[in-house]
Amino acid sequence: MNFWLPGLRIRRPGRILGAVRQPGERRITRRGLLQGTLIAGAAVAAPSSLARVRASDIQAYADADLDALHAPHPYGDGEHHVFMHGVASGDPVPNSVILWTRVTPAPECVPGSGLGPDVLVRWEVATDPEFTQLARAGTATAGAARDHTVHVDPFGLQPDTVYHYRFTVLDGEHAGRMSRTGRTRTAPADGAGVEKLTLAVCSCANFEAGYFSAYSDIARRAEAGEIDIVVHMGDYIYEYASGEYAGKYGVVRPHVPTWEIRTLADYRSRYGHYRRDVELQDAHAAAPWVVTWDDHEVANDFWSGGAEGHTAFHGDWATRKDAAMQAYLEWLPVRGTSPSRGGHIYRTLRFGTLAELHMLDLRSYRSAPGMIQPAARNAPDRTIMGSEQFEWLSGRLATATTTWNLIGTSVMMAPLNLVHIDQGLRQQLMQMVGLDVAGTPVNVDQWDGYVADRDRLLDQLAAQHPDGRTVFLTGDIHSEWANHIWHGDRIVAAELVCSSITAANVDEFLGAAEDNPVSQTAERHVLAHNRHISHVDLDAHGYALLTVRPAGVEMSWQRVLDVTVAGSPVVAGPRMRYDGALVTS
Repeated sequence: MNFWLPGLRIRRPGRILGAVRQPGERRITRRGLLQGTLIAGAAVAAPSSLARVRASDIQAYADADLDALHAPHPYGDGEHHVFMHGVASGDPVPNSVILWTRVTPAPECVPGSGLGPDVLVRWEVATDPEFTQLARAGTATAGAARDHTVHVDPFGLQPDTVYHYRFTVLDGEHAGRMSRTGRTRTAPADGAGVEKLTLAVCSCANFEAGYFSAYSDIARRAEAGEIDIVVHMGDYIYEYASGEYAGKYGVVRPHVPTWEIRTLADYRSRYGHYRRDVELQDAHAAAPWVVTWDDHEVANDFWSGGAEGHTAFHGDWATRKDAAMQAYLEWLPVRGTSPSRGGHIYRTLRFGTLAELHMLDLRSYRSAPGMIQPAARNAPDRTIMGSEQFEWLSGRLATATTTWNLIGTSVMMAPLNLVHIDQGLRQQLMQMVGLDVAGTPVNVDQWDGYVADRDRLLDQLAAQHPDGRTVFLTGDIHSEWANHIWHGDRIVAAELVCSSITAANVDEFLGAAEDNPVSQTAERHVLAHNRHISHVDLDAHGYALLTVRPAGVEMSWQRVLDVTVAGSPVVAGPRMRYDGALVTS
């Protein structure tokens, strides 16, 4: 949600100004409001070092030899150029897992072109990487109608088994060309006793803000058998024009296409550009993914009837949303159908008797953007889930028999209040938002803006799962959090929030170093005045590991040292544990 307020603007790093606004108007984004609230009144005023990028430079980059520009992390693969976007797998069940690839049958068949012939492709699944022990095989057709992407659901596999898979072109001038080999794993049988499950949880991968070192680390761990599945909580891509939303030092590597995407061809092209990144390809090839969308797969702060990032300039809203969702479902290995076509992407995956993972869609059905006024936020008819999705989740929780419930929620569940605010800061905030914000949630794009839905869900958890063995997995907010979820006087769940792969954090907004005094002060304030929050870091980039065992879960954050440097090391961050009662270090 964006606020237009007189006299104050917290802007995104690297933003190229071009929007027309009235004299004196200033813009604050939903994350900018949170971050600005946390840093307002600070004595530190960091000079801006944000680089500007000329349109001519961006276009020159887009037209350049990407292999040369990105050494030692080149784009594409000479050996597998017909499969230059790699392979992927996702949504594992005991007897199958979605297999994905894209074929480029001719140079003109770039993503979004709508050009090129249908191509017949053979797929193979084997228990060994040499494919001497073939488990399943078949054919599929890649055509322009689905941007030459391929989805295969090879039922008949064995539960809890590591498989290797590949694709081969069967006709045309590239007949015999083979993809790289991917590694995947089916889910355990529903009744199997599982002692350990490890998830890599990630979100918010802004291509322009830096390199995907976090994905490389995920790939390395998955290949070593340390990660079972990758759970992506949304903002897989960003829709902005190049320079609109960059990192601390501006654009590290520009988007393609360079304009803000709004058509089916645009979205397909942006996914295609992302998927030529080798680090992302490696992460997809190493383990099955379970994904959901947040807002930037479509437009900033989108809801059922529109988006903050959508105006008349962008055309018809329904057309844009449908195009974005179609491209997402083409390019990700997911079982789902666009809501506009009578389907949905919310779904449950089961991992033996240990855990069920419920992946939510918190954008497609939500009411209009939340308001900071309590009467509006608390209105009983406001929803973030929609009635059908809520009933589905309610039914799954009512019949749950696993030790743990894992709920993938793209935006933060726990409330975030700024209580006992310094009087000077409090006055500044009152001038900004027009009311006393002490004790008032500061990000109503999250569950804080949809209190009735949250209360209904927590009522059910308190009644049916009083042991507290529920964990919410969250992204969106570009920072690390570990939260207790209280309902009344009872802890009913914990919440793990992963940081961003690359998207800007507080230090980027400040133009300051990580762990700067302003960020540290803000973190101390949050911890001091939010009893339910056990951990927060506003500056780190990376992902989180969640290890689930019958006795408890362990949350470990992995941090990229510098996202602006290709191949940056990833180091272990803090570790928290949750046993159904308390989150502890």
